Amino acid sequence: MTEKDKELRGVKEIARIANVSIGTVDRVIHDRKGVSQKTRDKINAIIQELDYQPNIFARRLASKKQMIFAVLIPKVSEETDYWDAPLLGIAQASEEILPYGIKVKHYLYDLNDIKSFQEQVDLLDLSLITGVLIAPVFIAESLNFLRTLEEIKIPYVFINSDIQEQENLSYFGPDLYQSGYLSAHLMKYLIEKEDCILIVNISHEIDNQHHLLRKEEGFRNYFSTHQLPNHLLKIDIKQTDYAFVSSSMDSILENNAVSAIFVTNSRVSTVAKYLRESGNTSNILIGFDYTRENLSFLKTGDIDFLICQKPREQAYLGVMALYHFIVHSREVKKDNFMPIDIITKENCDFYIN
Repeated sequence: MTEKDKELRGVKEIARIANVSIGTVDRVIHDRKGVSQKTRDKINAIIQELDYQPNIFARRLASKKQMIFAVLIPKVSEETDYWDAPLLGIAQASEEILPYGIKVKHYLYDLNDIKSFQEQVDLLDLSLITGVLIAPVFIAESLNFLRTLEEIKIPYVFINSDIQEQENLSYFGPDLYQSGYLSAHLMKYLIEKEDCILIVNISHEIDNQHHLLRKEEGFRNYFSTHQLPNHLLKIDIKQTDYAFVSSSMDSILENNAVSAIFVTNSRVSTVAKYLRESGNTSNILIGFDYTRENLSFLKTGDIDFLICQKPREQAYLGVMALYHFIVHSREVKKDNFMPIDIITKENCDFYIN
């Protein structure tokens, strides 16, 4: 039996169960008009129940038309290898969908440079792009790009951080607010009521990086909601090199008796290095992400807890969501929050990132 015969047999079986014509099933599979919503829902339910897969591979080869998914995320830098993990997830998904005539192209920008984000956007030929996977670090610039995508009806998926109330197809990543809220809940068990806590944001573009600010908001609101008396200090460090971070930390810790520190991103290793070299080893330190540098300081006890949310899986699922929606016309859940994992030196070797 040929692949075409197998596919026709599947369509006939769906039509028989739904008590409709083969033509009606074909219109639903290809998302054509002329079918009532009730009938469409009935047929889609049967398709899901039977796990029916049209022979997309054969159709793509026959059409000789290639789809291109664009990936617009930060590149790996000397300061953090966090973005290694999403790139691995993207590579895995790219390999799986390549036989269906889908190519994934990378447009990687500098996390510390708004201009580099816009430069990568300008390199995109949207007339050739079918879908976009984006980590929207810079709010204003991302919003401008999203408006363009929406105007020409190119679906897009967020990973790592989202911008709320947008028309994104889906989001795969942490609940940023809850990540900060959980971090505060965890810290509560490690401090006394009179202890002072320092919130540290490290980024060149802090005011425009909403994912840091939403974590901070969640962290602060935990203490407010539970009416905890701890004093919360904050420092925004807008240069990311170690010398500047070290100097900034010196200036605030010289004048404040801080017992615990919450760093809102993966640069917690920079603070850990400073604490070790300055001899402030008694501070509780909580930060984000399973990077090589962070893992090293976690194992030595300089970092107490890391909050992690499977960046490799985020990116893999994001690409596959575009594939399922565009190629298979499958409905995709909009908000897909990753688990908030608490990593310690005792369990870090068993964690799959």
